[in-house]
Amino acid sequence: MIKITSLKEEFCNRFGCDGFVYAAPGRINLIGEHTDYNGGFVLPGAVEQSIVAVIKPNGSKRVNAYACDMQMQYGFDIDDPTGPEPVHARYVYGVVREMMSAGVKVEGFDVVYGGDVPLGAGMSSSAALECCFAMAMNEIFKGGLDRMTLARIGQATEHKYIGVKCGIMDQFASMHGRRGALMRLDCRNGEFEYFPWKPVGYRLVLVNSCVKHELVGSPYNERRESCERVAELAGVETLRDCTWEQLDALKLRLSETDYRRARYVLGEADRVRNVCDAMQCGDFEAIGEQMYLTHEGLSKDYEVSCDEIDFLVEVARQCGVTGSRIMGGGFGGCTVNLVKDEMYDNFVSTAVQAYKTRFGIDCTIIPVVIGDGARRILD
Repeated sequence: MIKITSLKEEFCNRFGCDGFVYAAPGRINLIGEHTDYNGGFVLPGAVEQSIVAVIKPNGSKRVNAYACDMQMQYGFDIDDPTGPEPVHARYVYGVVREMMSAGVKVEGFDVVYGGDVPLGAGMSSSAALECCFAMAMNEIFKGGLDRMTLARIGQATEHKYIGVKCGIMDQFASMHGRRGALMRLDCRNGEFEYFPWKPVGYRLVLVNSCVKHELVGSPYNERRESCERVAELAGVETLRDCTWEQLDALKLRLSETDYRRARYVLGEADRVRNVCDAMQCGDFEAIGEQMYLTHEGLSKDYEVSCDEIDFLVEVARQCGVTGSRIMGGGFGGCTVNLVKDEMYDNFVSTAVQAYKTRFGIDCTIIPVVIGDGARRILD
């Protein structure tokens, strides 16, 4: 985790007092990608990498913020209906406004924050930011909201203030994480179950491609719209309710793109169930097989991979890695890899060298430890 002492010192230097410390983690998702906004199931876990904020009410209606990682200072009035223009500031502004809409009596505050959740890596740094501030405001201003409500406030911030129609998985995982456990979440009704994650003899590791392809338009929203079109034609609320028989019957009425994207979503629903069954009996080889199948679908049918990520997955396969796939929204970011202990060192060194040779850039290795969700950190 980021050094809390340095954030506290920065806060004291800027605002002349001590503040309360809150943290919220990023997340990994073992399986279940792009299923959340389709009403399906996901299997995420919180990680140790987090966003940390030092915060204290200031008795006014103004928020004074300093983002350490970006060396960015900004402020806004909590009653301003428009808010700040910089995208990063709008995350904090959006959470403030959504907390107020939920009936929390938010006041102005001073805050310094930073974190070690890699940006653009598919680990949901934005959700960690939203959940950190939602948790802090809920406690400091005695909002009394439960964790799922706070997660939905983070999701609403993405929708209304950032323009990304994300599902609930990222914020849910950041809020509800538990050390040593993954969570199977039903994204339709919010019901979830903890699954112990103690892969003896295996490790999870992320390989960050350190690339993020910015495509024209909003490719994330476009894929969601594809799924919504198919669901409407099938006469169901979301693709979660669409059967393989219904999809096949619609094939001639769908564009090839919409069909392939729906095919991926239905296949991923099957894979989530398969992985949960495999977890119950400790069959990590079966889990890895499903991870590779997910990547194939994300790359070929959903088209959210890229050359760099496909290369890293192929290196993993050649090194005998049990499972590997792209993680997150796509178009760059990380692969998540399930690796046997005895293969770990060779895989890491091979991936780093081969990637540098092929693309001329350095990838980074991020060991995964499943950690706790949003919380206050006491001295």
